[in-house]
Amino acid sequence: MADRNTVDADDDDGEPNETGRTSAAEGSGSPTPRSTSGADTGGADLPSRVVDEVERLTRLERSVIDENERGAYERRRDELLSDHEFTARIRDDEGDDVLVLHPESWHEDGVIRTDRIEDVDRAVEIRLEGADDPDDWDAVDARNRELVESVREAHGDVHGDNASSVADFASNHYAKPIESLTSEEVTEFRTEYFVRNAWPDEKQQNVIEESIELLFETADQPVPDRRR
Repeated sequence: MADRNTVDADDDDGEPNETGRTSAAEGSGSPTPRSTSGADTGGADLPSRVVDEVERLTRLERSVIDENERGAYERRRDELLSDHEFTARIRDDEGDDVLVLHPESWHEDGVIRTDRIEDVDRAVEIRLEGADDPDDWDAVDARNRELVESVREAHGDVHGDNASSVADFASNHYAKPIESLTSEEVTEFRTEYFVRNAWPDEKQQNVIEESIELLFETADQPVPDRRR
């Protein structure tokens, strides 16, 4: 699911970066972007399902306004990583943010010790933004918002507001187009996200099923749980 990069190799200039170590990938400013194709991460330390959840929580943390909610997402992410003895930080890669996941054993007092790195493939980098990312979040979100506006124009504000909630869910939780949501993800939206995060009024609640149908119809796709 995520590409592991040679983030801990020594650079030719021998100058340490902000982590206290040199890095070929970080020095180049062009780490391989993370793919959302569902492929395995290629390492036993951090399963792909954990990487997916860590990315989801990080995107949620970055998208919410409420400070308490933001802190809750960060704590959940850090607890999940701690279970696997990994840490997370955000690296600025020429103006684009990259989520970097490293084994705790590589660190000492917040600084990476190159002598402790036994296998660079254990590291994970996930590009969170940037035009070079084939799964660029902005492009995905823009596509989702276009669908929302099409629904709003054709079917009114109630369905439009519901479609907007689906777009929030697809973009911020999974960084994927609405039409790529799975049956399980649509169920998660209906039963968890819509109830807890969308703050729907009674009209919205009464038509949410129809709104989802109209949204997928607008995208020329069947609702996921009805696909054969």
